Amino acid sequence: MQKTLVAALAASFAIGSAVAADPAAKPAVAPATAAKPAVPLDKNKVSTMVGMDIGRSLAQLKDDIDVKVMEQALEATMKGEKTALTQEEALQVRQEFMQQMQAKRVAEQKVAADKNKADGTKFLADNKAKPGVKTTASGLQYLVEKEGTGAKPKATDTVKVNYLGTKIDGEKFDSSYDRGQPATFPLNGVIKGWSEGLQLMTVGSKYKLFVPADLAYGENAPGPIGPNATLVFEVELLGIENPAEKPAAEAAAKPAAKAPAKPAAKAGDKK
Repeated sequence: MQKTLVAALAASFAIGSAVAADPAAKPAVAPATAAKPAVPLDKNKVSTMVGMDIGRSLAQLKDDIDVKVMEQALEATMKGEKTALTQEEALQVRQEFMQQMQAKRVAEQKVAADKNKADGTKFLADNKAKPGVKTTASGLQYLVEKEGTGAKPKATDTVKVNYLGTKIDGEKFDSSYDRGQPATFPLNGVIKGWSEGLQLMTVGSKYKLFVPADLAYGENAPGPIGPNATLVFEVELLGIENPAEKPAAEAAAKPAAKAPAKPAAKAGDKK
């Protein structure tokens, strides 16, 4: 908790520190003008701001703490007065509390993982019987919404796509459309369901992929998704981008041209 409070206080003054360190910031006065005395900020406003930051940082602990007791400890510590716990006792309480919170999170994760797994299994069983839905040997399901005429990417290729990712209840967790630009990433750097699904597609295609948890993030999914979640992606394959792999005909036509350096692979968070 002490670290949390410190972090909250640090966040409260982050803006001020950033402005002070910004070399592009305009000086308070012109170089040739005498500095004017600073007007002190209203203490109540500063206190409110700090309290708001601390409150936000402790929101997840609201059921585990007594705010009035916390205020007493905070005030006594700031004044250098004796607190209800010694430093050694506080360290012991912190360790036990962290262990308690960790156990609580593990239990909550297991409940969520079991529920998501059961929901995903039922969803895929029902979805499998829908018209047009195909299932691969791995358990990946897909629906062709539009078939393109271009090439198919290989597992080692870098692709350019637009996509929308949702959970099986329709809740959106990611979208290149919302960002206003397609995503580019190597197929060997994404989840198994994406790597397999994209290799089924030709450039210009649009598929809907139904990805079982074991082909997605499994139990280690990011917070917005949740453990053992089955995911649904609408994917448009816009192109295959491997700029360092020049066709032989192009290389022969320009023998004197210097081959472009292979650019660093763009980040492609596992979808």
